[in-house]
Amino acid sequence: MTLNAYMRALRKFWWLIVVGALLGLGAAMGLTLRATPLYRSSVTLIVSTPISSQSPSAVQLDQYAQQRVNTYVSLLTSDELANRILRKTGLLMSPHDVAAEISGAAELNTVLLTATVTDPSFDRSMAISGAIASEFPKMIDSLDNPGNGQGPLVKLNVTSGPDGNPAPVSPRKTLNLALGLIAGLILGIAAALIRELTDTSVRSVAVLRTLTSRPVLGAIAFDRTARRSPLVTGNYVHSLRAEALRTIRTNLQFVDVDRSAQVLVVTSSLPEEGKSATAANLAIVFAETGRSVLLIEADLRRPRVADYLGLERSAGLTNVLAGQVELDDVLQPWGLGRVTFLGSGSIPPNPSELLGSANMTALLAMVRTRFDLVLLDTPPLLPVTDAAVAAAHADGAVVIVRHGRTSRNQILAALNSLEAVDARIVGTILNMSPTGGPSKKYGYEGYGTADSDPIPVLEGPPTDSAKAGGPNTEQSLSNSIDTEARNADRSAVNNGSGLTHDISTPPAAAVPAIVTRAGTTVDDEAQPRGGASHPDPRAGPNS
Repeated sequence: MTLNAYMRALRKFWWLIVVGALLGLGAAMGLTLRATPLYRSSVTLIVSTPISSQSPSAVQLDQYAQQRVNTYVSLLTSDELANRILRKTGLLMSPHDVAAEISGAAELNTVLLTATVTDPSFDRSMAISGAIASEFPKMIDSLDNPGNGQGPLVKLNVTSGPDGNPAPVSPRKTLNLALGLIAGLILGIAAALIRELTDTSVRSVAVLRTLTSRPVLGAIAFDRTARRSPLVTGNYVHSLRAEALRTIRTNLQFVDVDRSAQVLVVTSSLPEEGKSATAANLAIVFAETGRSVLLIEADLRRPRVADYLGLERSAGLTNVLAGQVELDDVLQPWGLGRVTFLGSGSIPPNPSELLGSANMTALLAMVRTRFDLVLLDTPPLLPVTDAAVAAAHADGAVVIVRHGRTSRNQILAALNSLEAVDARIVGTILNMSPTGGPSKKYGYEGYGTADSDPIPVLEGPPTDSAKAGGPNTEQSLSNSIDTEARNADRSAVNNGSGLTHDISTPPAAAVPAIVTRAGTTVDDEAQPRGGASHPDPRAGPNS
C-alpha cells in the first residue's frame, strides 16, 4: 500500500480510531477510579566510619562505608527491621506487609541511604518512616559494631526526614488518561489498517482489470453532489463526473470496432452501485454527439431513472410487452429530443419472464431501426436474474463496480452469471472512485468554462419548439455537440478504423458536416458555420 492508500484507509475508518481512543480513555479512567490512592514518605541517612589513631586511611574508610551502604539497602526490607517498627509504632500489620511497603536506594559513589515508605494512609506512612529513622541505626549498630570498647566501626545518622506529601502519588490521573488515549489511538489506527488490508473490495482500475480480464471503460469520480444532482446537466456539464462519462463514451466506441454495440445493458453486481444514474448520464453524453438515444427503464423491481429525468413511468415497457399500449404512445422525449425515454410501466410479478419473452426480443429489434443507441437500465445481477436475461438479447453488457464496496468474489459471480447466458461483456466501470490526480490539481472542473452557459440540450423535458423540430432547436443542438466526440469520430475515420456506427446526421444547415458516417470525413474547422460543405475526395458514394 502507498502512503495515500494508508491515508485513505484512516479517513475511511476514522470511526474505528475514534472508538479506539474513547475505549482507551474509558479504560484509563476506570482503572484510575478503581485504584487505591497511595501516599509516600521518605527518610535519608548517612553512613559514616569514625576515624581513630588505629584506623586505616580515610580513603579506605570511605570505601568501606560505600560497600556497607549496599548491604544496608537490603536490610531495609528485612523482618528484623519490620518487627522493630511494629514494636515502635504498635501498628496492626504483619511484618511481611510492613517490609513490602519499604524500599531503599543508595546514590552511586556516595554513603547516602534513602528509605521510602508507600502506604494507602498518609499518617501510617509517616509513622513507619519515623520508626525507620529511630530503629534502623540501632539495628545496624547491633549488627556491625562489636562493642569491645574500641568505639563503633559504622554510624548511621539521619540527614533529612522523615517527610512526605499529603497528596497521593498514585494513581496519576493525567498520565493515566494520556497513556490510555495514546494506546486507544494506536489500537484504532491498527484496526483501521488491518480492516483495509483485509478488505477484498476493488479500489483501483488496475485491480479491476486484472480481476475481470475485461476492459475497464473508465472510472467515475465520487461526487458529493451526485445524490441531489445525479445528472450531468446544467452546472455539472463540465464537472469531473461529466468528463469521466465522456471518456467512457469514447472508450465504448472503440473498445471493439469490429463488433459495434447498439443495444447495451447497464447493470451491477449489487444495489446502490450507481447503475441507474450511470445509464441516464451515458444516454446524455451520447446524445451530445448527435446520436438518437433510447433509454429503457428495464429495472422492473426498483426503477429510478424516471425520477432522475423527471418523467412518468406509470405506463411503459411492461405495458408494451403485455400488448396494452403501442410503443409510440409511451415514448417520452427528454432534453431537445435526442434522448427518448421508455419508463418501466406497471411493476409486474414476473420481471424475468417479461424481459426474456419473445415480445421483448421483437421490441429490441424494432428500436434498433429507429435509434442509434439503446441503453437498458436493469436490476443487479446477484439478487435476481433479470439483467442476465436482458443481456442475452442485447449486443453487450456494461457492469458498474462501486469503489471500495463491491467485493472481488461478487464481481466474479456477476460476470459468471452473464457468461452463463453467453452474454457479451463489453467492459466494466469503476464508480464513485476517490477524486485526485492531475485533473483535480489543475482545477479541471470548470477548466475553460467559467463563463460558459450550460448546454441547453441536456436540460429537462423538451420544449414545444424542440418537439416541433424547428431551426432554433437544431441550432441549439449544434452548439451542444461535444468537440471531443467529433474529433474522435473524424480521427477514427481518417485512420481507417472501419467503424460501423449508425450515426444520425442533423440538417447540414444547422450542423455543417460535423457528424459523419463511417467512410466519410469532413474538416469542420476549415468551414465557416453555415457555409457550403466541401466533401472529402476520399468519401464514398454513400457520403
